[in-house]
Amino acid sequence: MVNLTQKSTKISRTPKRENLPTMYELPSEEVGESGLPDQYHPIPAQLLEETFQPATYSPEQVFSAMDLNLYYDVENTKRYKRPDWFGVVGVSRLYEQRELRKSYVVWQEEVHPFMIVELLSPSTQREDLGQTTRKESDEVPNKWEVYEQWLQVPYYIVYEGEQDNFRAFQLEENRYQELEIKNKELWLEELGLGLRLWQGSYKGVERLWLRFYDQSGNLIPTEAEGRKQAQAALQELKERLIAMGLDPDNLSNY
Repeated sequence: MVNLTQKSTKISRTPKRENLPTMYELPSEEVGESGLPDQYHPIPAQLLEETFQPATYSPEQVFSAMDLNLYYDVENTKRYKRPDWFGVVGVSRLYEQRELRKSYVVWQEEVHPFMIVELLSPSTQREDLGQTTRKESDEVPNKWEVYEQWLQVPYYIVYEGEQDNFRAFQLEENRYQELEIKNKELWLEELGLGLRLWQGSYKGVERLWLRFYDQSGNLIPTEAEGRKQAQAALQELKERLIAMGLDPDNLSNY
């Protein structure tokens, strides 16, 4: 089991924190990177963001984001990675408890992500799986190296949409070790939350999706699903009242 206190280690305060750039000085766009996002990547990330609701943390102490710049290098403050999705626990949902984030700056937040998910694509697969190496010591580190060595993210997940499967890696002794995925499910005891593949419709698209579930095995509902469940429960209650000979719209008369 991952020790959350240990893995949320505060980074070095050298140089002094007050002299470092904050979220307001660091850009939120993809700096110098060409190309437009496809339709596929944002939707699975949105489902993860909607259903990331750890049972062991207050909602006010949970933050998650999709396609947001993650600044990690206190010695080179312009370096960042842009995960498809990442979740953080033990940090304010709002930046300084009052504002939406433009980026996530670890030397300001002082808490590292607990989980990162990358949606594999042919152009990024080698980097996402740590299969690329740096030729020069000053070359920008790849995602795997940043997540494993710099940020020490306890769980790293890669979803292979074309093969409809996901792989999970857990940080053990500062190295990622691949976990066995049973029945296409991964339980995270530290969060009271699980991750699984689900066949269903989201945003009008029917396919296999990666999403979170609770300790009882129930899917964490999206906002739209929550509304439908509430409506169905209300309709069921009305029908039960009618069967009892009561008028659900005029209960004050009884």
